[in-house]
Amino acid sequence: MTGVTLNGAIKRYGQTQVIHGIDLQIEDGEFCVFVGPSGCGKSTLLRMIAGLEDTSEGEIHIGAREVTHVDPAKRGVAMVFQTYALYPHMTVAENMGFGLRMNGVDKARIEQKVQEASGILKLDQYLKRKPKALSGGQRQRVAIGRAIVRGPEVFLFDEPLSNLDAELRVEMRVEIARLHKEIGATMIYVTHDQVEAMTMADKIVVLRDGRIEQVGAPMDLYRDPDNRFVAGFIGSPAMNFLECDFADGQVTHPALSQPMPISADVPAGLNKVTLGMRPEHIHIDRSADTCTVDLTEALGGVSYTYLLTPNGDKLIIEERDDQRSAIGERIGISVQPERAMVFDPEIGQRFR
Repeated sequence: MTGVTLNGAIKRYGQTQVIHGIDLQIEDGEFCVFVGPSGCGKSTLLRMIAGLEDTSEGEIHIGAREVTHVDPAKRGVAMVFQTYALYPHMTVAENMGFGLRMNGVDKARIEQKVQEASGILKLDQYLKRKPKALSGGQRQRVAIGRAIVRGPEVFLFDEPLSNLDAELRVEMRVEIARLHKEIGATMIYVTHDQVEAMTMADKIVVLRDGRIEQVGAPMDLYRDPDNRFVAGFIGSPAMNFLECDFADGQVTHPALSQPMPISADVPAGLNKVTLGMRPEHIHIDRSADTCTVDLTEALGGVSYTYLLTPNGDKLIIEERDDQRSAIGERIGISVQPERAMVFDPEIGQRFR
C-alpha cells in the first residue's frame, strides 16, 4: 500500500513562510489533484513530496516510509513536468529507457519495460522517432512513459498539459485518466485549471496562500463548499455572488423579483449576507424587469447570458430553453431557495 501522508508540512524561504502546516492523507491508488490560483503553493507542495524542495518542518510519508529528508531518487516517485524535457538526439525508446540505463539496468529489461509502457500509451509506432517528429501530445505521452518505465510507487504531475492547445488538453486528460485506471497507481496532479480537477480527480485539494481551504470529491466540493473561495473557484462558469440585505429569514436584492427565504443558520444581528447562486440554478422571470441582458454566449445546446443588475452587479445564468434572451432585454430572476448558498460577507465562511 503506497499512499502519501503529510503531517504539519511547512516550507519557508528565509523568513517567508509559503506552506503553512499542511496535514493531508492521500490514499493508495488515489488520483489526487492540487488546485488553486497562481501562487497558492500547489507546485511547491508537490516538489516537497518529490524531494525537490526541502521541508522546513513537519513530516512526509510515502507508504510506511518517512521520506522528509530522503534523496529524491530514493523516494519511489516519478515526476512529469510542464515541459517535456526530452533529449532531442535520442529516439522515443531511448528517452523512455534513459533513467533505467543510467541506473545500470540490463538492456533486455529496459526494452521490456519500454515496450510495456509504449503499449499502455499507444506509442509503439513512434519508438524509433526523435522528439522533433512528434506532436505536443505525443511528446507529453513520451514524458509520461519515461515515468512509467521507472516503476514508481507514486506519480507526480506538475501542470503537464499547460503547453498544449485546447483540443490536445482534452485528449490528454482522457489519456491520463485512462492510465490511472489501467495501472492503479497513486497519482498527485497539480493544475490551476479547475475543469481538469473536476474531470480527473478522485480527491481535490483546494489551496490558497499555502493553506488547504477544503478537501473532498469533486462533486462534494461543487455541491457543498465550505466557503466563498471554494464555491467561486470550483465550477465553470463560476458561482454568482450578490451582497444582500437580510431580515426575518429572507434576503432581498434589487435583482431578485421578490424576497427569498433562506434556511441557513445566520447569526443573530447580521443584516447583510452574501448570496451564492450557480448559473444553472438561476431561473428567468420574464414577467419582471429587474436585470438587463448585457451579453449572450450561444454554445449550441446551452447559452450563457450575462446580466447587469440595477446596482451594477454582474450575473451569469445558463439557458437551455429554445427561447434565449436577447442583448438589451429586461428580465427578472429567481432562485430556488434550496439551491442558493449563504456566506458571511466579511470572512466568506458558509452558513448552513
